[in-house]
Amino acid sequence: MPVMLPADPTLDEIRAALAPLIADNAAFDGWTNEALTLAADTAGVDQDVARLAFTGGAVAMIDAWFAYVDNAMTIAVPDVALQRMKIRARITALVEARLAAVADNREALRRALAVLAMPQNIARATRLGWRTVDLIWRQAGDTATDYNHYTKRTILGGVYAATITVFINDESEDWADTRAFLGRRIEGIMRFEKAKAGFVARTENLPSLSRFIGRLRYPVV
Repeated sequence: MPVMLPADPTLDEIRAALAPLIADNAAFDGWTNEALTLAADTAGVDQDVARLAFTGGAVAMIDAWFAYVDNAMTIAVPDVALQRMKIRARITALVEARLAAVADNREALRRALAVLAMPQNIARATRLGWRTVDLIWRQAGDTATDYNHYTKRTILGGVYAATITVFINDESEDWADTRAFLGRRIEGIMRFEKAKAGFVARTENLPSLSRFIGRLRYPVV
């Protein structure tokens, strides 16, 4: 559902309100000024103000839509529901909620991914992907700040990207093929995390080569 605008909206509020409307139009017009203009007219926003809100062009529109979808995901799976789930179920529920939020706009998503795949947009695409997987892990209760923080998000980013590729072309009922694919990949993440935890537990008390070399250079006196 589009965001309702207050009487005197800020540019951030305009971006949030127009993002889903632009996505509706992007399926036909692409992520273009035409899609933006139609969205502005639908929301009753001055076209010049709308263009000012999206001075970054197509990528700015996609960024705002992805932020809208991320927010829809967190609303669909609130903290109280997540607390009753195991970690595997939390990740699965959040990813599926995000897919559900874009299910009616898969063509817009396809066009968005094509825009983000352009060489000049790769860095921005990477940041947007990281923002989503970071949010998923944080919503799932992850508080890691060491290398686990990065490995979890990197692995989930790969899983999510692969799942999106399946999802875009999934014609099965209630996208059952995508759900099955996601389930197998999430299971792989959980096995990896379990194996990693076991390795750390087995090696945490072993002598550290880096500490040994450090002591050679800077002996304790």
